[in-house]
Amino acid sequence: MSNRYKPFELNGGLFTGCSCGAHVSESEHQESLTTEKLNNDFIEATLVKALFPNENVRRSFIKAVGMGTAMSAISSVLPIGAMQAMAQDKTGSLEKKDLKIGFIAITCAAPLIMADPLGFYKKQGLNVTLNKTAGWALIRDKMVNKEHDASHFLSPMPIAMSMGLGSQPNQMRVASIQNTNGQAITLHVNHKDKRDPKQWKGFKFAVPFEYSMHNFLLRYYLAEHGIDPDKDVQIRVTPPPEMVANLRAGNIDGFLGPDPFNQRAVYDEVGFIHILSKEIWDGHPCCAFGTSEEFIKQNPNTFAALYRAVLQASAMASNSKDRALIAKVISPQNYLNQPEIVLNQVLTGKFADGLGNILNVPERANFDPVPWYSMATWMLTQMKRWGYIKGDINYNDIAEKVFLLTDAKKYMAEMDISIPEAAKKGYKKFKVMGKEYDPAKSDTYSKSFAISKLN
Repeated sequence: MSNRYKPFELNGGLFTGCSCGAHVSESEHQESLTTEKLNNDFIEATLVKALFPNENVRRSFIKAVGMGTAMSAISSVLPIGAMQAMAQDKTGSLEKKDLKIGFIAITCAAPLIMADPLGFYKKQGLNVTLNKTAGWALIRDKMVNKEHDASHFLSPMPIAMSMGLGSQPNQMRVASIQNTNGQAITLHVNHKDKRDPKQWKGFKFAVPFEYSMHNFLLRYYLAEHGIDPDKDVQIRVTPPPEMVANLRAGNIDGFLGPDPFNQRAVYDEVGFIHILSKEIWDGHPCCAFGTSEEFIKQNPNTFAALYRAVLQASAMASNSKDRALIAKVISPQNYLNQPEIVLNQVLTGKFADGLGNILNVPERANFDPVPWYSMATWMLTQMKRWGYIKGDINYNDIAEKVFLLTDAKKYMAEMDISIPEAAKKGYKKFKVMGKEYDPAKSDTYSKSFAISKLN
């Protein structure tokens, strides 16, 4: 447990917080007091300067009567206290305090889940109800029908929804990436002798949704090994909580799915981890947190408060020292309903792979909230490659309409969360299985593959 947090009891468990109970850590408590004082001092100084614009007169007045007496006199005619209180209210009044947020019970949702029991939402004045949802199609439908105010998404989903792929067009916005990495290809224990993907012809695989990084990464991995994902194997959409049961029953040979179900298959001795998605593309996006453009326009202050709560949780989740605590917080039945030991292995990166090895991969799952535009444009290249998108598209235009990078930088800066220098432009090059992706050449990249529906 990080020494930044002071333990306290909550619902029978050991959690963290500050001495007053209103903040997640004692350091945050002290920071809040310091920030409030600085804001109050700024208000006072501004009022004095406005009343006494001449610097020499202002200094003489303060020297003669003292700052305390000066402010007492000024406050008799000006509502300084109210002005200071307004300065503390970063968002103004919240348009909507009671919110419903949908999520799928996977570790990718850790930031938005842990923000509930650790009080990040309440700190922002929000009453959030987290609605565990059975599958991604239902997540989409509940957002379209406005049953949820905001949601846990697979990162390609808001792009697909905004473009009207699989549903009527609904402009969605990605506020932050919930997690990076955090997936794996898991195979049935009967296939331990089939470690070469070239042996997988005829296999049945599960992915959680068509518009998912899981689907795109599995297709990419298979194609790089000479397997046509549309002809040589079957790829089925299966809700993540049902993947292990289907593997056990022999309905599928493997899956590229989210954690904790890769580790749960190992824990239940029905599967082994063939490869972590981190080894396919290190730092790839997995899930995202977002809402509709309509919600943001109608509730800008609420959206800002919600954004800050999730970013604060992401910042904590990114600290490896706090991962054991997070595993405890998100393991209960109303959240992930998984053995804490399974979540611990996923989040700490110290895990059994089902092949007799204990591995140590600290960034097996990570929590970097920056919604890079180039993440979105890469997803679009794969949608085009596999026929989900027809015709010409403006990659950058779509990415910049859906991914709220500017907002992310703004709120991260407000909260002193580190922002990569390259994020100023929003586009960066990266490698997937050794092949470089240059976002300035997206269309060329989408047509560059030997196995593709574009050929």
